[in-house]
Amino acid sequence: MSTDGAPTAPSDDLLNRRIIDLVSRGDARSRSDLASILGLAPSTVGLRVQSLIDARLLRERGEGTSRGGRRPRLLELDGDAGVVLTADIGGGHARIGVHGLSGALRDVRTIPVVLADGPVATLDAVCAVFDDFSRGTVVRAIGVSLPGPVETRSGTVHQPSRMPGWPGFSVIAHLAERYGATVAVDNDANLAALGEHREQFGLGGHSITVKAGTAIGSGIIVDGAIHRGATAAAGDITHTRIDASAGRACSCGNTGCLETVASGASLVRQMQEQGRRDVARTGDVLQLAADGDPEATTLVRTAGTHLGQALSGVVNFFNPHAVFLTGSMSASEPFLAAVRSRVYEACHPLVTQQLRIERARTGADAVLCGAALWALDNLELPVVR
Repeated sequence: MSTDGAPTAPSDDLLNRRIIDLVSRGDARSRSDLASILGLAPSTVGLRVQSLIDARLLRERGEGTSRGGRRPRLLELDGDAGVVLTADIGGGHARIGVHGLSGALRDVRTIPVVLADGPVATLDAVCAVFDDFSRGTVVRAIGVSLPGPVETRSGTVHQPSRMPGWPGFSVIAHLAERYGATVAVDNDANLAALGEHREQFGLGGHSITVKAGTAIGSGIIVDGAIHRGATAAAGDITHTRIDASAGRACSCGNTGCLETVASGASLVRQMQEQGRRDVARTGDVLQLAADGDPEATTLVRTAGTHLGQALSGVVNFFNPHAVFLTGSMSASEPFLAAVRSRVYEACHPLVTQQLRIERARTGADAVLCGAALWALDNLELPVVR
């Protein structure tokens, strides 16, 4: 709202992105649909749409049904205008995707990588797949997720663990020079949150997405956009203190963090401390729990309770529409049930009245979907004058 109470017109960039979102989701099929949904004059919408057609982001495809006047020209994203490439780079492997301009995932490939080999070697391996995916077409944008804190303007990681050679290296500059495309970089939890939120709510609403696997991370979405906080550390619940942690030392240098009792790595350690030397990975613990092993099931449920306790303070304070869980541990029903139970028990009834706590729809593709959307959000769009 403006200072006199009148509605404030959206910016050029925001309006263009809203138009693209409505068309890509199928909510608007013509200029008249857009004008009705956006509450803008048809002439204003017409100028915006034409600029997006000129930029080869939208195209017309025949005529729709008349509602008493001229038959409307139908709109769709220009599927021949290029692709978006994405990479979800983890500690031992990278998932690489190719998307249309709506952000829809077309194909995925997984390759082994070793972060300790440094950024150039890692990105060379990723780019080999990028080149294969983009052969014969134009790369419009690239989105990359990294497993550490990211300075998004430069695409560098800062204070990462187990990433020698990466601090100060600009992933954005490196890839932009090679492909001449828009490049956007963020951490995996933020991009998982963006991918899941946009799938469920589009450009509005508030949510928290927790990526629970070998490690724990989370991303916060406010009004459809990533909330990073003053130093890009928003959502880092993994270092929330848990009283039941028995003061275990954490990699951050403190003791009693959520990571030490609720992450997949902590469950593996706890099983091994109980003499279960057959357990080497998070998946081993989850499979044992699924098979009814009492020790594994108890640990998984307890981990869910600890995560629910850490989330309850955030949920009470933030009052989101939804909490989404992704990562390998989200596939465990005992884990999910324990998170739900603790949050609903510990939060104010008004906060949980309409709160959804559920497994992410995007599943393993959440980060890639979010990376594509983040890249598209950074794509330079035409300005109407």
